[in-house]
Amino acid sequence: MNPVTLLPFIVLIGAMFLMTRSAKKKQAAAAQMRNEMQPGTGVRTIGGMYATVKELHDDTVLLEIAPGVHAIYAKNAIGAVLDDAEYNRIVHGDGEDALDLDGTVVPDDASSLTEAGDDEDTSDDDAKIDLGKKAEADDAEPTDAGSDKSDKKSEGKTDGEADAK
Repeated sequence: MNPVTLLPFIVLIGAMFLMTRSAKKKQAAAAQMRNEMQPGTGVRTIGGMYATVKELHDDTVLLEIAPGVHAIYAKNAIGAVLDDAEYNRIVHGDGEDALDLDGTVVPDDASSLTEAGDDEDTSDDDAKIDLGKKAEADDAEPTDAGSDKSDKKSEGKTDGEADAK
């Protein structure tokens, strides 16, 4: 056989080898991370829940989700093992002062973002608006004006016909 015809097959086999090799490395790193868990370590599950490891078993982990609330998870469900500082920052909110460098305060509501003058009367803004249907509109019967339009429409054309020339 000609070596040029074998070249595409060799390239495909090489690409498959490289892809499986990198996937095996990722699996080994995840397994090592899960094996390094200790009781008291903060973890994040693959579902995004943060918890503390209480007990380790062969294939399962007992997690404390909240004080006194325990749940059993598979070891494969642990997405990340967190260091203490990161776990406390996320779960307990410790160290948030270090994140706010410029000292800006964001208000809880938008009332401070609009500046109304003291001399303006804002009582009109407080009035409620009724968005419901009017009772008269429900009781009204169709008038003859609507039927005149339909008579004119039906004189020369049917629905869907255009004035094409």
